[in-house]
Amino acid sequence: MSDSNATKSHDRVTWSQMVSDGLADTGAVVINSFVAVGGFTQFVGRTFRWMFTRLPRKETLLPNFFEVGVLSVPVVALTGTFIGMVLAVQSFFQFRQLGLETRLGAVINMSLVRELGPVLAATMLAGRIGSRLAAQLGTMRVTEQIDALDSMGANSIHYLVVPRFLACIFAIPSLTIMADFMGVVGGYIYSVFILGIDKHHYLYNSQQFVGTWDFVSGVFKSFFFGAIIALISCYRGFTCRPGAEGVGQAATAAFVHSFVLILGSDLFLNIFLDALYYSIWPEGSSFV
Repeated sequence: MSDSNATKSHDRVTWSQMVSDGLADTGAVVINSFVAVGGFTQFVGRTFRWMFTRLPRKETLLPNFFEVGVLSVPVVALTGTFIGMVLAVQSFFQFRQLGLETRLGAVINMSLVRELGPVLAATMLAGRIGSRLAAQLGTMRVTEQIDALDSMGANSIHYLVVPRFLACIFAIPSLTIMADFMGVVGGYIYSVFILGIDKHHYLYNSQQFVGTWDFVSGVFKSFFFGAIIALISCYRGFTCRPGAEGVGQAATAAFVHSFVLILGSDLFLNIFLDALYYSIWPEGSSFV
């Protein structure tokens, strides 16, 4: 009997310890999440305060515009071209079964300018620039270069973050327009020259169904995507853990978190833009 009671007592202790450890781990995750959100909020506030207090010098601003904007053009253009072609391939046979293959241009172009162009341009920017920014700033944090800037009286947020933030939010709309244009061209070439769709009806339906509002809403969303990429990437670099592993984790987290927030913000921006559209044009008339 004593052995049985001892076993039951041991089981109760084990289960209580497991529950206690689980609650402790959950509490630690919640606390760390609140701390991370608070730290990121403070980081964003400092960035905006310095951005509106004093603009960075062109010697620090122009190289970031070149790196973010000009060097990203080839990959964004190539991605947009292939996406337009893929949309044509995936949509053609379904539309042909309905006898609506000449409407293919409207579907491809509307999908590009409203959704795929902004999101894909932001995804490419998050992969190419976001990870790079996090790795650069993370390396500077690990090698104490950021601390050296602060000790010399230069504000690290104003010198390092603000130029990268401005480059991202003002370069990504141009990259979005490039992705839209190349996607439209790629879809047109594949649809007309390979699938044999009549080019007159293709262009006519594209013009009838794709309006200025579709294009403007896509470009408008890209400003928010650029801000998300810059702030998340710079924050991950500034809070990088020591060592090469910490730099790698910062670069990976910058891309993953940016991509998730891009998709989440895209949902809410679409809801807001649709509500705004139907509040201005209740009948659903096109803004062309």
